[in-house]
Amino acid sequence: MTRVFVLTNHKGGVGKSTSATNIAYGLVGLLRRSGAVNCRVLLVDTDSQAHASLVTTGHKDYGADNSLYTVLMADRKDAPNVLANCLVQSTWDADLHVLPASPMLEGAERELMGVAGAPYRLTEPLSRIASHYAAIVIDTRPSFSLMTEMGLLAATDAIVPVEPRYLETVGLLSVISKINDIREGWRHPHLRINGILVTKMDTRVKGHKQLLDELKSHSVLGQLVCGVIPANEAVSYSHHHHLSVFNYDPKASASKAYAQMISRLVRQITEPKVAAS
Repeated sequence: MTRVFVLTNHKGGVGKSTSATNIAYGLVGLLRRSGAVNCRVLLVDTDSQAHASLVTTGHKDYGADNSLYTVLMADRKDAPNVLANCLVQSTWDADLHVLPASPMLEGAERELMGVAGAPYRLTEPLSRIASHYAAIVIDTRPSFSLMTEMGLLAATDAIVPVEPRYLETVGLLSVISKINDIREGWRHPHLRINGILVTKMDTRVKGHKQLLDELKSHSVLGQLVCGVIPANEAVSYSHHHHLSVFNYDPKASASKAYAQMISRLVRQITEPKVAAS
């Protein structure tokens, strides 16, 4: 089974797109350096703002004929071929492919609401091409909308990015609960919570350190912390230049932190998947 990592949180500005794009690119590079037979990675952008599509392809003007919207609106029997035809090669690396988002996804949600099988409109075609990739990374919008539900149902592993601020931290339990509800309610046992990724961590801010310590000491959430990405100007500057943080500044603290996170994911990709608990 190809591992499908979905980055999700109902809060905006927590670094979902930043993390999704850099993790996808980093996976390609590390798989290649490790001598993997297949180092191709697919990035799926389900956010109508299309930030992930823009930084990885240089464009965000995808529409009715060449985006995820096209796949969702296609006849279900044709959707796998439509999806394959909508894939774009990233400017970051030839082995990083992108299924771009479109602003039209807002309309897609309204059109598909109440349609039988709508939450599986991504899962079914994606499963037909998944074997071509070593891993798939899905970026989601900052809400638990139909599009996010589609991403979760297509995934095997949920990663929850969160800033070290009070509201985001106390909201984590509701995010975890929502993911578990989808796993149980939709009978999707392959979906598991892979971890909580703390982003924009500034050790100079006393409150950040206190909240990270509280998170790590939490009886449930503490066991899920899988990485800490420091606040770093290289992240924002790399996006401005449509580059990965690794290409912009490989020695930046954020680059090193993402590299540690990616090493962990590559180990999971190359090892047998344990059953969800």
